[in-house]
Amino acid sequence: MAVTISASDCVGCGVCVDACPTEALSVEDDVCVVDAEKCVDCGTCVGECPTDAIAE
Repeated sequence: MAVTISASDCVGCGVCVDACPTEALSVEDDVCVVDAEKCVDCGTCVGECPTDAIAE
C-alpha cells in the first residue's frame, strides 16, 4: 500500500521527493504525487514532510 498525500496540505516543496529511497514521489503542478508501484510504504517521507501532508 502506498502513502497518501493531502493535496490541500501539500505545498509542493519537494522535501519528500528528496527523502524517498525508492524514487516513488514527484511534484506535479505544485503537489506531491505518489507512484504506487514504486512506493514500499517505508514512511521516510511522512517524517520529512514539513506540513504533515503525507500519511501512511
